[in-house]
Amino acid sequence: MKDIRVYFFVLAILGSSFSLAQKKKVSTVRQDLSQARTILKSGKNGAQAEQLMTKLLKDSANRENIRIYDVWYEAVLMQYMEVNTKLYMKQRQDTAQFFELTRRLFAVAEALDSLDMRPDKKGRVAPEFRKAHAEQLKKFRPNLLNASVYFVRKNDFKNAYAFSEAYMDCARQPLFTGYHLDSLDTRMPEAAYWATYSGYRMNDAVLTLRYRQQALRDTAKADYTLQFMAEARRWLKDDSLYMETLREGLRRNPTHGYFFPHLMDYYTSRGDYEAALKTVDRALSINDSSELYLYAKSTVLFNMGRYDESIALSDTLIALNDSLPDPYYNAGTCYLNKALKLHPLREKKQLKATYQKARHYMERYRQLAPEQKQKWGPALYRIYLNLNMGKQFDEIDRLLK
Repeated sequence: MKDIRVYFFVLAILGSSFSLAQKKKVSTVRQDLSQARTILKSGKNGAQAEQLMTKLLKDSANRENIRIYDVWYEAVLMQYMEVNTKLYMKQRQDTAQFFELTRRLFAVAEALDSLDMRPDKKGRVAPEFRKAHAEQLKKFRPNLLNASVYFVRKNDFKNAYAFSEAYMDCARQPLFTGYHLDSLDTRMPEAAYWATYSGYRMNDAVLTLRYRQQALRDTAKADYTLQFMAEARRWLKDDSLYMETLREGLRRNPTHGYFFPHLMDYYTSRGDYEAALKTVDRALSINDSSELYLYAKSTVLFNMGRYDESIALSDTLIALNDSLPDPYYNAGTCYLNKALKLHPLREKKQLKATYQKARHYMERYRQLAPEQKQKWGPALYRIYLNLNMGKQFDEIDRLLK
């Protein structure tokens, strides 16, 4: 009986201690809330008020206390407005800090909104803060996108991505219900583009591709979006989607400097010259005087062993622009390869004429691209040797040694 009395006595002490601890916690919360509100009324030290709230939220027991989030929001808002005023007055201020306050303000408001939307005991939902916060934050929201552009210029692509994402994320937040940001906000594609660009600059394929569909709606930058998408798919070694993206880019903009060369490189590196030829013919059907397309077709025909056709295209290109070095190299190399097919005794005269033609193109190539010695050097060595041009041969021989 005595043991039972001792047991209940211990329980009473423990219960009393627990009750005192709970009361102490409640008292601390009230004191800190009161202190923070007093700070906010003074119009100064918003950071101190915020620190009091974030300290309270370290205790998991306080994380559903909506009044803490309310004061936290007001504390961040005070800091935001103070920095914003200084920036407006062109006073020296940390722009990055201002943008960070913007993002934090949205994060706090969204956390508060999720608590604000909890049903009461009768299942009713009557948000207290949503309307006022949404109206206020909608005015501040462009600064999330401005922040993204700011950090892009600073080459801080991690932050640039985060701010673009924060801007777009508002569209799915219940806080902004009724604003229809997905359909009515015309800057959403721009935000998606900067997120895509930032993901690309971070060499992160997943981040690059995450908002690709929205980014493509920014038609002024769609070519670049497709380029970033293609690179991301190349990083992922997804050849099928890589090629699909390149074809889409070429279809949208045949003159863009990325899609056509990469398509041609892909085909030629795999020896698929038929596909390369179809691609370049399709490009030439759009622009039959493009120097890039003519040179590409000349190169494909050379790789296919169709030397006469390759030479004819090189001549066409030279007629359009005689200062381009590569068509001379293509034509000269074609003649050298043709010479290999001739019998040195039975077709001696034709062989000499072929080397003379190769010499014409290769010497001009040397003039236009003197730094490319590794290309014109061996070619001219062979040409001068077969034409018995001793003086010229000796010069090349010395250069190559």
